Amino acid sequence: MDISQFNDPSKLKALNYEQLGEVAQTIRQFLIEKCSLTGGHIGPNLGVVELTIMLHKLFDSPQDKFIWDVGHQAYVHKILTGRADQFDTLRQYKGLSGFPKRAESAHDVWETGHSSTSLSAAMGMAAARDIRGEKNYVIPIIGDGALTGGMALEALNHIGHEKTNMIVILNDNEMSIAPNVGAMHTMLGRLRASGKYNTAKDELEYIMRKIPAIGGHLADAAEKLKDSLKYMVVSGMFFEELGFTYLGPIDGHDYEELEKTLTYAKKVDGPTLVHVVTKKGKGYKPAENDKIGTWHGTGPYKIETGDFVKSPAKGPGWSALIADTVQKIAEEDRRVVAITPAMPVGSKLEKFAKRFPDRFYDVGIAEQHAVTMAGGLAADGMKPFVAIYSTFLQRAYDQVLHDVTRQKLNVFFGIDRAGLVGADGETHHGVFDIAFLRHLPNIVIMQPKDENEGQHMVKTALTYDDGPIALRFPRGNGVGVKMDEVLQSLPIGSWEVLERGQDVTILTFGTMIPVALEASRLAFQRRGISVEVVNARFIKPMDERMLADIRDAGKTIITLEEGVIAGGFGSGVLEWYHANAIVQEDVPQVKVLGIPDEYVEHGSVDELLNEIHLTAEDVAQVIIELNEDEEAR
Repeated sequence: MDISQFNDPSKLKALNYEQLGEVAQTIRQFLIEKCSLTGGHIGPNLGVVELTIMLHKLFDSPQDKFIWDVGHQAYVHKILTGRADQFDTLRQYKGLSGFPKRAESAHDVWETGHSSTSLSAAMGMAAARDIRGEKNYVIPIIGDGALTGGMALEALNHIGHEKTNMIVILNDNEMSIAPNVGAMHTMLGRLRASGKYNTAKDELEYIMRKIPAIGGHLADAAEKLKDSLKYMVVSGMFFEELGFTYLGPIDGHDYEELEKTLTYAKKVDGPTLVHVVTKKGKGYKPAENDKIGTWHGTGPYKIETGDFVKSPAKGPGWSALIADTVQKIAEEDRRVVAITPAMPVGSKLEKFAKRFPDRFYDVGIAEQHAVTMAGGLAADGMKPFVAIYSTFLQRAYDQVLHDVTRQKLNVFFGIDRAGLVGADGETHHGVFDIAFLRHLPNIVIMQPKDENEGQHMVKTALTYDDGPIALRFPRGNGVGVKMDEVLQSLPIGSWEVLERGQDVTILTFGTMIPVALEASRLAFQRRGISVEVVNARFIKPMDERMLADIRDAGKTIITLEEGVIAGGFGSGVLEWYHANAIVQEDVPQVKVLGIPDEYVEHGSVDELLNEIHLTAEDVAQVIIELNEDEEAR
């Protein structure tokens, strides 16, 4: 079957099960081949092939709204809605997004990259439909891992209360990014094991009504018995208590079961939850056999072996370095506890969990809970390390503010994937955390220039006793420097001069330091401009003595950061100079460089830096222009 035929999902309506099977086989092979070249979320998408096909067969997108939670399992949906010919550009610069994208297609009705948003969005769309008096279907598709998110539970509660017409698809593949944890996961396991609750109810009613003379009365009298049956067959029918009609569990790879159940769901008045059990990675053995989430999202790989294609790395992976250093300190300090919201693999905490099972907590997709739990640990004398991606820390902003910084609790935030992350795009770039953390009282924010300084910052964080402290570090690997054997704490708020210069000072940190050093070399080579480069490793508090010295030397200043300009590090430098100026003339010339007031889409980090003018060439040109302006005065 030719993949180019998939340009109109309505064509699926005329196909029988055998033909749909051919469609599924074609799509799976296509995904395996394309993702082997581009990387992507191969496991989740292989698991929803039949489900997505049947949704498009039975419903009419985009009039009927498919809302994909997290969105990383929407590749099949994209293929069926005419985007197969763009898959060579998947997750590439200016190419097809790895998540639903409204600008790509009318069939993408909701954009997301974070979990647990689909039900709330669906409630909004269903409310809009009802206000207009329309009759289309609203179908959120949410995974079992995302269902543990507090926002999803809030939405379930509201949908059930309002008795809103909606078909919720619970895609239960028993694994999200990492193996699922928690009571919700345990409950779903009981549901899977229980078999078909609704079938049992229907069969019981049918048998009772066949009894002569008293059958009808007996059936009516047994209504309460039927309702009680759910507690015998399925322990704790959580969804029905919330007001949903629960259908399932059903095999998400069986067309007949899918069609029968979804057709029935279309007739139900009020909210319905269809529990679909699927196999993540189905059709590709390396992904099927994955038990820890390695194949959730990958880079390029070799189809024949499943081996990943990786570029040679100079230094250790940042996530592993930070986690291993935390573990090293935990060997000596029993107060150290590690917490992660469903990211033990990505945060490289598997070894910590094995070594200290009583001091490791994977709380599931529950970032708010993770942060406040850490606050509780700190309030009782422990030293919690919260391993969390920058993009996911956004979800716990109030908890950081209200529960941690306000109480000045000793929580250590390891902010992974800080800065631009590349192919996952605007939903995953870690470029906002400086701006939303810097204005909070009591918090320390730091970022190392290399992995050696990174391990010393871990030591700094876990020996700091005066409130919360955050360590930012990028995706990928270190630069390959020599590592000190003995860990040392750094003086809080201290900067270091990496390169002396007389004309211009660049204040920067982390991933922008190599850019600054190269820009300094180019500016001197082309115009003889002498540039000082400062490792401003403490973003908050800043090195006030060095700021004063730079001002007194009369130098022009450039701040450079891989974060948003609005509210970022550069803003902090400007604030300090204005706050410490007796007259306006005391404020030096400061040029703030960073990410502009826009969402940066997907592509390689180098391509994105070029797009937003944060390359060494760009910075060198700014240095030259500023120097020319200064000479012209």
